[in-house]
Amino acid sequence: MFADYTLEILYQDEYLVAINKPSGLLVHKSMIDRHEIYYAMKMLRDQIGQWVYPIHRLDKPTSGVLLFALDKESARLLNEQFRERSPQKTYIAVVRGYLEDGVIDYPLKEKLDKIADKDAKEDKEAQDALTHYKVLDQIELQATVGKYDTVRYSLVELSPKTGRKHQLRRHMKHISHHILGDTKYGRGEHNKFIRKEYNVHRLLLHCTRLEFLHPYNNRELVIDAEFDTTFQELFKKFNWSI
Repeated sequence: MFADYTLEILYQDEYLVAINKPSGLLVHKSMIDRHEIYYAMKMLRDQIGQWVYPIHRLDKPTSGVLLFALDKESARLLNEQFRERSPQKTYIAVVRGYLEDGVIDYPLKEKLDKIADKDAKEDKEAQDALTHYKVLDQIELQATVGKYDTVRYSLVELSPKTGRKHQLRRHMKHISHHILGDTKYGRGEHNKFIRKEYNVHRLLLHCTRLEFLHPYNNRELVIDAEFDTTFQELFKKFNWSI
């Protein structure tokens, strides 16, 4: 799938680079996908010809803005911002059901990766996790899925204020508005429906924007990532504009 793939570079200077990560691509090696040979760190390193340092993560099935530093000092400065939760991340998702704007304040137990989190403690208490969400559009379809004669879906903007692993997917599951296409935390009958009827074979979660301060000139950077074909075609079918 990614053998001849060229990553879309959204921003680059001598200190950092941001890409539009496609769905299905790992950020780095993981024990969860130990046989996967393609991951963003290596592909980007080979593409631009220099080492890169990941500053934050996106789940394998999530697409969108992904930031890397190009040297250790820049990585340290950027990581400080992320630890202080000052960068702003904006995601777009398609979820089951109708909902109203709100906030999810629900602590999450840490989920560890055997490689990336090898030094982390496994007995931590649940950590605070906060997500703001806003409804952008909604649709009701005349189709039977499960026990209902119609299905309702919402287009939502998600703004995580913390950075817990799988936070958005777990939080939307917590309020029973699972993200469509989520094979881990979602609803199988809805995933099957959108695969069959709308040719959606991915998690419908995309990081559209990342806002943070440049580590050296303190200038605000706003980096946006466009939607892939799957999102764009679904928006057309649902008559959604964004």
